[in-house]
Amino acid sequence: MRLLDLAVKGVQALNPYVPGKPIAELERELGIRNIVKLASNENPLGPSPLALEAAARTLPELHLYPDGGGFELKAALAEKLGIGTDQITLGNGSNDVLDMIARAFLGPEHSAVFSEYAFAVYPIVTQAVGAEGLCAPAHDGASGPQYGHDLEAMARAIRPDTRVVFIANPNNPTGTYLKRTELDAFLRALPGHLIPVIDEAYFEYVHQGDYPNALNWLDEIPNLVVTRTFSKAYGLAGLRVGYAVSNPGVADILNRLRQPFNVNTPAMAAACAALHDSAHLQRGQTLNDEGLKLLGTALRSRGL
Repeated sequence: MRLLDLAVKGVQALNPYVPGKPIAELERELGIRNIVKLASNENPLGPSPLALEAAARTLPELHLYPDGGGFELKAALAEKLGIGTDQITLGNGSNDVLDMIARAFLGPEHSAVFSEYAFAVYPIVTQAVGAEGLCAPAHDGASGPQYGHDLEAMARAIRPDTRVVFIANPNNPTGTYLKRTELDAFLRALPGHLIPVIDEAYFEYVHQGDYPNALNWLDEIPNLVVTRTFSKAYGLAGLRVGYAVSNPGVADILNRLRQPFNVNTPAMAAACAALHDSAHLQRGQTLNDEGLKLLGTALRSRGL
């Protein structure tokens, strides 16, 4: 018998997520220096200086377990977002929260729907719990933004056994986003037994007026879960801090699955400080906007 045969079926067939190689390893392999790594979408400004200072202040306490409930970080998030602390589930990155969602609401008798060209973690967490992933084709450019989520195709993919629908808005890696009106119509048409998950990892980078803040639907769509992260706009990818916002009943379910002490002390301290450094956040947003314009101009000049 192979050792792999001892694993549950979902894990046996699972292709694990393979991150990009570290820069130091690439430099050794290729014999070059000063590599700029683009694939992981890491913040070029790095963390807020306030976040670095806050994390450093916690280092003498590393012999102590973290606050398992994340009281201070939850309070800071609740104040910034205008929500209750009982609506928040903290994660070791938003990947951790996505995994909790799959473990809470999916099993071998269920399916989950996600779009083609969406975040690779959706099919991974779905398959890991033995559920079936249903991948809806993305837009081909004729009826919507090329490679973007086709909500009509996603609606057609939903089956009676579907329990979760994953939507990245904006989507990584295609850079497309869903407008408020189209996403509103889609969410309101979903059956009541579904858990719609809006992944807003890149929320802070979208400034278009028709881009929705999914938190505004929580009062009307009780099953909704919105996930966000400190890895991108806040530059804390190495510390792994993410969170979900949902109604208290859903948050209670997710927090039952959350591992004790899943977010470490320096990470929570840095995240709290980062939330209060709006100037650093804005500098990162401005730099991203300028880079987007520069890249667009360069691509168009080459006929792309």
